[in-house]
Amino acid sequence: MLAASCWPRDFPLGRAAAKIALRKRILTAGSIIRLLAVMLLWAGCFPLIAIGLDLAPHVAFAAMRAAIAGLSLILLGILLRRPPPHDIRAWILIVIVGFGSTTLGFLGMFHAAEYVSPGIATVIANTQPLLTALLAHIVLQERLTLSGKAGLAIGLLGIGAIAWPSMFSANMPDYRLGIAFVGLAASGVAIGNIGIKRLTGQVDAVIAMGFQLAIGAIPLALLSFMTEDMSQISRSPEFIVILLSLAILGTSAAFWLWFTTLEHIGLTQANAFTFLVPIIGLAIGATLFGERLGWTQAAGALLILGGLILVQRGGAEQPICRGR
Repeated sequence: MLAASCWPRDFPLGRAAAKIALRKRILTAGSIIRLLAVMLLWAGCFPLIAIGLDLAPHVAFAAMRAAIAGLSLILLGILLRRPPPHDIRAWILIVIVGFGSTTLGFLGMFHAAEYVSPGIATVIANTQPLLTALLAHIVLQERLTLSGKAGLAIGLLGIGAIAWPSMFSANMPDYRLGIAFVGLAASGVAIGNIGIKRLTGQVDAVIAMGFQLAIGAIPLALLSFMTEDMSQISRSPEFIVILLSLAILGTSAAFWLWFTTLEHIGLTQANAFTFLVPIIGLAIGATLFGERLGWTQAAGALLILGGLILVQRGGAEQPICRGR
């Protein structure tokens, strides 16, 4: 007897179901709009964090962002009567996503903003699609065509071209420390993205993202209480606006849109859009913070766009179904 064996490994698919799953991975106009909205929201995070760092301790700021975002999504899910996860495996994945995307991601992001300019930080943080593609190949068995692999390589080259001029700048002595924090954030997000992809189709998006943010906020809050002075948290209208913008728009809305998009297309394919975030981030940095772009940054932006096009043309291949 022959049986199809393809991803997800836990749910064997027949030919008809496999064709449906493959069609779901084709980009639609709705998916593109959602992805572009997510990229705009994410690109605006580093500038807002940079502005708010003088108004609150770093880790406390990150914990408040995660907690407000998570609780708002959980409350929305309750109001909409969305079902909570009942499977222990789903809860384990939610905890993994919370620790990766929220705890590690926010910890690295908020500390990096102290040492690296917002535009450059946004650029370096978006090396995570390459880490995610590697993990997706190992864990999810997603495969890239030759064109897709070339696109990821070109995108990485573009990110390197943008970041390289500042690596040896005498005006930024703590730049390497900032890069290390950005790397921590990118690694955490990559781990979280794998968990999110495994959760799609199993749990409600609003509830899952709400709980992962709330769970991820707990280690941040504990670390903040142990290492920071809570009296330094500003209660000014400026800080409240920044915090709510980060929590509601840059986090709750962005995670919800990202989760729902991953229900329809492959993780590597969706992640290619994050190569747009550095370009948007550099534009914001130049406009709000006076960051100047040299010819290498301009060339890097073009390489990133070229890589995005190649990845989208190549797409992510489904694992080959094997008869047995």
